[in-house]
Formats: sequence, structure tokens, C-alpha cells
Amino acid sequence: MLLDLAGVIYDGEKAVPGAAGAVARLREAGLPIRFVSNTTRSSKPAILARLAKLGLPVTGSELFTPAEAACDWLRRHERAAHLLVHPDLVCEFQHLPAGGRMAVVVGDAGDAFDFAALNAAFRQLIDGAELVALAPNRSFQDADGRLSLDAGPFVTALEFASQKHAIVLGKPAPGFFHAALATIPCASTQAVMVGDDAETDVAGALSAGLAHALLVRTGKYREGDETRFAPAPSATVPDVAAAVDWILARRGGTE
Repeated sequence: MLLDLAGVIYDGEKAVPGAAGAVARLREAGLPIRFVSNTTRSSKPAILARLAKLGLPVTGSELFTPAEAACDWLRRHERAAHLLVHPDLVCEFQHLPAGGRMAVVVGDAGDAFDFAALNAAFRQLIDGAELVALAPNRSFQDADGRLSLDAGPFVTALEFASQKHAIVLGKPAPGFFHAALATIPCASTQAVMVGDDAETDVAGALSAGLAHALLVRTGKYREGDETRFAPAPSATVPDVAAAVDWILARRGGTE
């Protein structure tokens, strides 16, 4: 069982109504859960602290983030990081080795996406650095309830300028889903993903071989999202509580 966070479990600093109870029901049913977030403005400890504050205690081993995947990738490929990320995420990369071949790591840098920062990343790329995207999301639901640009448009701009193809490490990369599932006794052919992004959460999970992916009408969801990307959701439901109803009903053999 894989659950997205922003827009599914919480919106800003508030829990989505019914989210805590929905997670509790999954735990009571004995279903293993992993939380897979494309959030790149907050460190993993900050996300865990936010969940605890909302009454949702989650362990570090239950939470998978793109920054964590990027650090693993950088170590395995012996690359130093040129960071184009939010200031609050820089701490995740502090213990990586310096020197050697470079990789430009791009997340949702927010106000740090200025010309100087983008041009510095571009120059690293044309000098031979790899382009690593923490996530390719087009938009996210901002604190004012409206959509704002996410990292994806800036990754695309750097791809166009440098003529390089980004290595995506968060959703919808199949490896991200598979890494989370590898830590629980659940094959991808039995797994369910719940998210509010029809492209990266839902179509990404189904393309990665998961059995089902549910789209919730909370968070960044906008009317008609379920028809905009393929594969289409297994079901579109009002919220995570309804998603858990759907999952438990099918687990019990009912339709």
C-alpha cells in the first residue's frame, strides 16, 4: 500500500479530513504502508515532524522521498552534487563526498529559481554534469489553495537548453515505487497507490506495474484530471477515507 502525502494526507499544515482515521484503518487491517512523497521543499525529518504534529506518527523507514533516492544515486555513481533545490532541503545532501564528476540536482527550489541559479546549473550541464530531477511535477497546490509551478517546468527548461535528458528519481520513476515496495511483503502486482496527481502518482504507478492506483479529489486534483493521462485511474474517489473503503472492500472479496 503506497500513499502520497501532500494533497492526500495533508493540505499545508492541516490534515485532510478523515486521513488519520484512514491510515489507522489500514494499520488495523494489517496492511503494510509506505508513504511516497515528491515533496522537495522539506527535509525528511521535517516531513516526519509535520506528520507527528497532525497525529500521524510515521517512522523514517516508512517514508520515501526523492532527496533520499538522489543521495543513494549520487553515492552509487560517485557524483558530487550541484544543488538547485529549496534552501530547506540542502541539509539532506550535507554528508555526500565532494569532488569528482558532477551532477546537477533539481528540486522545487521556490524563490531560488532565479536566472543566476538556473544559469549556473546550465553551465555545469554543458561542462559535462548529469541532470538529476528529484521530481518532474508540473504544479502543486500552494498555501493559498491555488496551483503554483513545481520543479518540472524548470527541469524541462534545463533539458531544452543543455540538450540533456533528466534522470528522474522520484515519482513517476518506476524505481521509486519499486524501492518502496521492496521494503514490505507486497508484490507490485498486489500493490495499490493512492495519490492526487493523475500523472505522476496514478499513471506513474500503473506504468510501473502496480495493480491499482486510485485518484483522490483532494489536494491538486482538478475536475477531469482522471481523463487527462494514461493509464487511467483504477478508480477516482472523494478522498483517502473513500480510497481505504475501496481497498478494504476488495481485500474482503466484495465489489
